[in-house]
Amino acid sequence: MNQRAHPHSTTLTAPPPHLHGRWRHDPVITLGTMVFRAWWPMWRPVSPLQPGPPNNGITQVRIVDREVVAQDENVIALTVVAAEGGRLPAWHAGAHIDVLLPSGRMREYSLCGDTADREHYRIAVRRIPDGGGGSIEIHDTLSVGDVISIKGPRNAFPLAVPGHGSPARRLRFIAAGIGITPILPMLATAERFGLDWSMIYTGRSADSIPFLDEVARFGDRITIRTDDEDGLPTMDELVGPVDDSRADLAVYCCGPVPMLEGLRRHLADRPDIELHYERFSPPPVENGTEFTVTLASTGQKIPVAADESALAAIRRVVPSVPYSCRQGFCGTCKVRTLSGEIDHRDNILTEPEREAGTMLTCVSRSPGGNLTLDL
Repeated sequence: MNQRAHPHSTTLTAPPPHLHGRWRHDPVITLGTMVFRAWWPMWRPVSPLQPGPPNNGITQVRIVDREVVAQDENVIALTVVAAEGGRLPAWHAGAHIDVLLPSGRMREYSLCGDTADREHYRIAVRRIPDGGGGSIEIHDTLSVGDVISIKGPRNAFPLAVPGHGSPARRLRFIAAGIGITPILPMLATAERFGLDWSMIYTGRSADSIPFLDEVARFGDRITIRTDDEDGLPTMDELVGPVDDSRADLAVYCCGPVPMLEGLRRHLADRPDIELHYERFSPPPVENGTEFTVTLASTGQKIPVAADESALAAIRRVVPSVPYSCRQGFCGTCKVRTLSGEIDHRDNILTEPEREAGTMLTCVSRSPGGNLTLDL
């Protein structure tokens, strides 16, 4: 079959040739293009199809409620709504948000409201006088009506419901003080699914335990134990009664490092018991070696002890250095290494990022020698 050649432009803006070769450019498409070019500039400013702002993962929220939720007044709960109205992103029990504070600090707080409520988020913040300043800023400067920025939600502590992702038949929740925040939505989820569950809630004293009024509605499913009256709980008391042969139990715990480490050792030989946990303080450094960090901007050398993180050492000299989770999963403390060997201990960096010299100072370190950081 003979084919007739049609000289034409290869640019995407030129109309195509006529189907049967009568004209160089199809007249119908040419006319449509001319009309569109004349009409679109007038329609575009009022078009509902305007592209939205770039999605950088940041949501503006307005504080609509501030409540003291521990009798010693060291814990406040903040409830927020979308600043421009509308629904907030969905979340599941165990999720947290990143709060971007006016000072530039970013801190992570567990969502402790109702997972079914898409209009509100709630977080609780304990005032920590000797912390990094984030909790003090929230307590002293944020009020009802203020607008702040958040990122997320993200979930590093999900609840695997028995029969829907977990072989366990019973749930045991363990919360210590402010560790109740990710656990509260889990209790509501367990109730909603009609699961077999129990909980022990510990704290220094009754006055220091947040949300006592909310957990009271669960009755004798929850045991409240305070150090000042009952002493420190044993691991057996935390886990509760279990069958010696097959427990079919899933334990969810949020508390201080000694409690979590104790539970890990206690349950190490019990494959029939799942242990899920979230820390609210950094994990201890294991098998660390002393090394030195050099700040490229000043040339200052900072010694890092074998049992401390690079972040902790850097903060002694540069208190304003960004950080949040201190556990190696949020990426806030990410920094570029200019020289030195890195012992990567995070779970979020890609291989190309590691090869480019990126590290997380909260968990990663050097096996010895010196690291020069782009700080």
